[in-house]
Amino acid sequence: MLKVGLTGGIGAGKSEVSRLLVEHGAVLIDADRIAREVVAPGTPGLAAVVAAFGEDVLAEDGSLDRPRLGSIVFADPDRLAVLNSIVHPLVGARSRELESAAADDAVVVHDVPLLAENALAPLYDLVVVVDASPETQLDRLVRLRGMTEQDARARMAAQATREKRLEIADVVIDNDVPLEELHRRVREVWDELVRRARASGASEE
Repeated sequence: MLKVGLTGGIGAGKSEVSRLLVEHGAVLIDADRIAREVVAPGTPGLAAVVAAFGEDVLAEDGSLDRPRLGSIVFADPDRLAVLNSIVHPLVGARSRELESAAADDAVVVHDVPLLAENALAPLYDLVVVVDASPETQLDRLVRLRGMTEQDARARMAAQATREKRLEIADVVIDNDVPLEELHRRVREVWDELVRRARASGASEE
């Protein structure tokens, strides 16, 4: 098994890269998706979030009002740290469960937005960083996700710097390129991941 950490700044295009890797055959463990699952209605995770932030972060149907919670934590590093201390251990435990269920020769890609921020690189055999310029990130967040420029800049500022992400990268995928070029680069990376997974499996025999 090859354990890959995939990360990138918000708006860099990490989700598209993870989708392409799955098409090639990767087993994807999506930290964002798991983060939503562990705070679903009725979970201990949601109860802990409400205890920390109050019932104002609940929507009318009892689910987590993610935009409201986001507006609180992304403008306040201390509040963000509180949220992370609740959610991250739950996400980690669930991720390990899913990883243990994968085949021995699998390429397991952990899609982890805050990999750099939480110093998680040592958990993986290698780290793939999807990179885009801050200008590209801002444009995508405003134009494609409908964020205000102020909200987009706050989200970007709450994450690690571009330089910090690149420091931990074993492989960089440049996403300031046309889509067809991105597809070609992801295919190259996939071939390398498969080669490493096979080499790792052979060395363990």
